[in-house]
Amino acid sequence: MTHEYADDPRNADILISVNGALVPREKAVVSVFDSGFVLGDGVWEGLRVLDGGIAFLDAHLDRLYEGAKAIDMDIGLSRDALAARVFDCLDANGMVDGVHVRLMVTRGVKKTPYQDPRVTIGPATIVIIPEYKSASEAVKKQGLSLFTVHIRRTAPDMQDQKLNSHSKLNCILACIQAAKAGADEALMLDPDGAVATCNSTHFFIVRDGEVWTSDGLYCLGGITRANVLRLCRDNAIPAREKRFSLVDVYSADEAFVTGTFAGLTPVREVDGRMIATPPSDKNRAGPVTRRLDELYKELARRESVRPA
Repeated sequence: MTHEYADDPRNADILISVNGALVPREKAVVSVFDSGFVLGDGVWEGLRVLDGGIAFLDAHLDRLYEGAKAIDMDIGLSRDALAARVFDCLDANGMVDGVHVRLMVTRGVKKTPYQDPRVTIGPATIVIIPEYKSASEAVKKQGLSLFTVHIRRTAPDMQDQKLNSHSKLNCILACIQAAKAGADEALMLDPDGAVATCNSTHFFIVRDGEVWTSDGLYCLGGITRANVLRLCRDNAIPAREKRFSLVDVYSADEAFVTGTFAGLTPVREVDGRMIATPPSDKNRAGPVTRRLDELYKELARRESVRPA
């Protein structure tokens, strides 16, 4: 799986921030009347901690606050105050590297389990869960298998895929279908049948040395995705955001997915079609994927920041 990792015993004793209070893992709870529990009403971010800082922190906060504004939700904290709360949680746990953080913000507690935001009676609920978690090197070496599912990404006039909302049922259903087919992750199409993205990562192919990804209309505004495109521009690697079909995918020279948790992960097969031929060292990543992976690791460490 894309998010496969080794269990770390240190995670049993972590402190979790629930509305600013640091509590042990087993006592970290929210109300059954919370908007996130009742309806999936909220937005969230996954953050990677490197060298004491958070990689691409400003971009993550941009996306979080943009999503909150789109759903007309007041987070209740300034960007600086929210960032400080995240680092307070990390400091309380003594965490400086190899950590993944789930930052979740919901609309808050309701007086009754009903969808109308006007029955919310409290401020936003803010939960910060930091865990020692690193991507599986075995998965990154052997690559992923993808299966194209029948569940489509929705258009902006339905549920806009730009929203990193708590409500991810379409992605969950896609993930279930892919798992039933024996694949690691789902490849999802847009309403016209063009390749859009995966259920939890962004999808890229390489053809004749050129990197392709979708036009972006039907997928989350991925931060790792944007940084890969940026690295292509800065390192004279041809890259295009465009619409393409499964025929282009099946005959690609390389394929990979991107995400905050694992960075770049190669794809070895899609719908039973092997992508290119395995390199001699059995690492499924092709030459362009390997180069971008190294460039991305360097960029993430370089742009891992902690506010002064």
